[in-house]
Amino acid sequence: MDLPHNFFLLATALLGFISVCKFFFHFFNWIWIMFLRPHKKLIDYGSWAIITGSTDGIGKAMAFEFALKGLNILLVGRSPLKLEATSKEIIDKTFGNVEVKSVVVDLQNNSGEEIMNKVEEAIDGLDVGILVNGAGVAYPYARFFHEVDLDLMDTIIKVNVEGTTWITKAVLPSMIKNKKGAIINIGSGSTVVIPSYPLVTLYAASKAYLAMFSACTNLEYKQLGIDIQCQVPLFVSTKMTRMRASLFVPTPDKYSKACTKWIGYEKLVVPYLFHNLQSFLIRKIPDVFLDSYMLRNLLYMRKRGLIKDSQIKGSKASSNFKTN
Repeated sequence: MDLPHNFFLLATALLGFISVCKFFFHFFNWIWIMFLRPHKKLIDYGSWAIITGSTDGIGKAMAFEFALKGLNILLVGRSPLKLEATSKEIIDKTFGNVEVKSVVVDLQNNSGEEIMNKVEEAIDGLDVGILVNGAGVAYPYARFFHEVDLDLMDTIIKVNVEGTTWITKAVLPSMIKNKKGAIINIGSGSTVVIPSYPLVTLYAASKAYLAMFSACTNLEYKQLGIDIQCQVPLFVSTKMTRMRASLFVPTPDKYSKACTKWIGYEKLVVPYLFHNLQSFLIRKIPDVFLDSYMLRNLLYMRKRGLIKDSQIKGSKASSNFKTN
């Protein structure tokens, strides 16, 4: 009778020991990655970084971060005035120690072939080592899929999906030739951290595309010295989110500093420390509870958005009436 009993105790103790070892392994590995792992020397990829969505938010902050690390910058955007202003800001901040170029590309209205041709022409002769696909469009407020107007649908698909695809296709050949490079696609926690993002469906789906696009292309080109990853932010204090900065909602500058530390490593990353902690805790919650919470929360956001939208339309109608 003692033998089975002792075996059971031994097996239980062994499983417990393995579980404890596994916990400490993952914990110390996380400490290593977040705080101790050496950063890649970004200039080794090439002397130029090309950034889309480079005149606002995360894209702009990353352009500054790369410039401060000694990389020349090629800004991609649709507004010549914003591109010129951002170029001047970078040159002033780096005291003219880096070169800054810009190219006007309208991801919403240019065809795929036009996007490719413009980017290929802009990078001709440049040692492009890093590409950041940071351009993105989101809903102004939550809404059911059938309520999304056609123009917004078209814009989200063209900018978030097609734009990233065409620009990556334009830049890859030079990286393949040089046998080195890094491509960073800015994804979203709405597709990686939580199981669903109802009422913001098209935006979430477009970001899910980036996660899979990054994973597949990374596998294809890793052997050629090209590191491709999807970096996943949660909320960042930008014009898109319209949220105040806090510990869990970093400024673009603070977020971009975290981003550069992860370049060249895992294919899917949550680079900002407190987002990383949030994502770990959120993933421990059963999907059924998260789905229920997200639906309730976003229905409330939809209600607020509809009220604000009607107020804006009402004030415009009143203004037009007075003018007439």
